[in-house]
Amino acid sequence: MAQLSNDCFAFGGELMPIEAGLALIGERVQPVAEIETVSLFEADGRVLAEDIIAPLDLPGFDNSAVDGWAVRHADLSPDGETVLPVVTRIAAGDRAPHKIGPGESARIFTGAVMPAGADTVFMQEDVREEAGRLILPPGLKLGANRRLAGEDIAAGAPALAAGLRLQPQHIALASALGLTELKVRRRLRVAVLSTGDELVAPGQPLAPGTLHDSNRVMMAAMLRRAGCEVTDAGMHRDEPESLANAILKAAAGHDLIISSGGVSTGEEDHTRKVVERVGTLVQWRLAIKPGRPVAMAVVDGTPFVGLPGNPVAVFVTFVNVVRALVARLGGETWAPPPPVPVRSAFPYRKKTGRREFVRVALVRNADGSVEAHKHPREGAGVITSLTESTGFVELSEPVTSVAVGDVVGYRSYEEMF
Repeated sequence: MAQLSNDCFAFGGELMPIEAGLALIGERVQPVAEIETVSLFEADGRVLAEDIIAPLDLPGFDNSAVDGWAVRHADLSPDGETVLPVVTRIAAGDRAPHKIGPGESARIFTGAVMPAGADTVFMQEDVREEAGRLILPPGLKLGANRRLAGEDIAAGAPALAAGLRLQPQHIALASALGLTELKVRRRLRVAVLSTGDELVAPGQPLAPGTLHDSNRVMMAAMLRRAGCEVTDAGMHRDEPESLANAILKAAAGHDLIISSGGVSTGEEDHTRKVVERVGTLVQWRLAIKPGRPVAMAVVDGTPFVGLPGNPVAVFVTFVNVVRALVARLGGETWAPPPPVPVRSAFPYRKKTGRREFVRVALVRNADGSVEAHKHPREGAGVITSLTESTGFVELSEPVTSVAVGDVVGYRSYEEMF
């Protein structure tokens, strides 16, 4: 577990910009130290713990990129057709050495070793073969359709960087370099819990004034997408002693605790008060909408994040704050994906000084252009505003209005994880 200092989340400002929060996390939070060795078949989604330096050239030899004929470029006529005899045939995996001399050619297949003396390959569809002789058109450049040894990556060059969350293409490169296993960071162990007297477990009947708990399962799903092992720490009523015991229990066996609800300053917001009693609390007032109040704390050396109670606010604060904290604790090199420019199909007004995340769906018009259409309902408790949209339009702090046709920054839900 990463043991954090009690003041690691302290912030001196009144309203925290997102970048300030990310910088603070990057500076004051240290990754969990444990490292595991896993096979390539188990490495997808894990965080690489050490740099990988290429132990060999890839490819390890000059080879043909196409099925065709290997020739010496110096033998080709620059103005007309060239006729050459075919003296050998080379298939992929053929280990026998091959050579062509001046005025000769070789039948060659994709991936096969280039014969000594050859430096250029004609694609088979570009030439004619008559009675064992090639008729080659003019104009092919020196080195065409030839792959040089080490052109993908050279021995001794950096191949994969520590902190990378491994994807299939990274595992393919490791395998091509001859590796069978990789050192990765241990998965983070995260406990999730939700609070509120109004909450009822899914599947149970609702009484007047109650609703089914949705935040806990959403937080767990987002954490798993970020590569964490998740423990369900339960749904808790607004009873300070019970809640304090649950948080202290979670702190003992986890790298991070995430809760939803009770983090504002009202009389019934017990999570904030409980964490202040059992740990060291810092109340972050984020300059974002939705999702301003976030409780950052350390309980027995374990980081605690208390998110708002409204589902959309939970979603927004998770992707903008918790995701960065999970990355830092997990040793992952991570940054929020940059917004993609799209056209706005809606007008909008906002206050300065805060960043707003407007739920939108992308629509492709008949002319091929793409526009962002705002969801008709804006409430932070409207879960369908997430299910019926594809991402956010991110409006920066200085922006006060958007007009139809303006270029705005779009962030896809898919890319957030």
